[in-house]
Amino acid sequence: MSALPTPVRTPGDTRPATGVQHTLARCRALVTPALRETVAGTHPWIGEMAAYSFGWCEVGGAPTGSAGGKGVRQALAVLGAEAAGAPGGAAVPGAVAVELVHAFSLLHDDIMDGDEARRRRPTVWKAYGTGPAVLTGDALFGLAVEALADAGAPAVRPLARALGDLVRGQADDLLFASRPWTGPDRVRPREYRAMAEHKTGALLGCAAALGAVLGGAPPATVAALDRAGRHLGVAFQAVDDVLGIWGDPAVTGKPVHGDLRERKKTLPVLAALDSPAAGELSALLESEAGPARIADLIDRAGGRTAALTEARHQVTAARAALESVPLAAGPAAELRSLLDFVVRREV
Repeated sequence: MSALPTPVRTPGDTRPATGVQHTLARCRALVTPALRETVAGTHPWIGEMAAYSFGWCEVGGAPTGSAGGKGVRQALAVLGAEAAGAPGGAAVPGAVAVELVHAFSLLHDDIMDGDEARRRRPTVWKAYGTGPAVLTGDALFGLAVEALADAGAPAVRPLARALGDLVRGQADDLLFASRPWTGPDRVRPREYRAMAEHKTGALLGCAAALGAVLGGAPPATVAALDRAGRHLGVAFQAVDDVLGIWGDPAVTGKPVHGDLRERKKTLPVLAALDSPAAGELSALLESEAGPARIADLIDRAGGRTAALTEARHQVTAARAALESVPLAAGPAAELRSLLDFVVRREV
């Protein structure tokens, strides 16, 4: 296997990762208390499962002391408000709503995909059962809408649109599994990009847009932040696909070549199949061939390079969206750094 490529970086970005970590920590400190309070307000059993999904407790409710994930979505919301000239606290209801929707989508996604582990722990359906996991996801969705109720229709509409796109993306992703590797009905990279924008990008765009809405930004600013988040989502998915094949299990928490073992139609595979150098790749994908051999062929056919190139292209487009409208200088710089940080994840 060839060496991993240079980390995804964008021209002109010299801010250290520690600066981004500070931004994430600052935004988590602002949002997490409200998020925990919201989750604690539901049924105790559902609240435990929700807390488990966030990484706050073990099965049975014993606290873990973990802050949960990185908090990228809540950071996008807080920075969206600050970029519009408002205090970050204005975005807290939107950040809470987006975090709840994201958790809801992961609970249901793990069930649909049959994934038994997430963040090196059993998934909620594996730990508590399928029915309880579905119920917890439903509860989180309801809490998300309630979190925005006081803000009214201007805030609820972006969330509703993002939810519609998320469902559309998930539907396309499920349907891709039944389509052939070759021939006129195969999944094309452009279709995959559209799916990734809906499934991953819509919620990232919604987070930044919601922050801007709650911060009183004009429609053009809200739209630009939504576009930036959607481009970021496609970049995130492209890098995630690379990690799903070649990532270090110690970093990703997933087995090496995991996506290939499951024969997932990810961007590196689809890009390689579109290459004249694909050779016997399609035949191997339909066979019992080992994933290491397939991964090597995908790499030699340019699949890994194509996916990382797509990530860089999407980050450039996200930066252009941010530069298309006036934004407060400090928060805008933090947003640009966050773009790079999200797609630089150990690739």
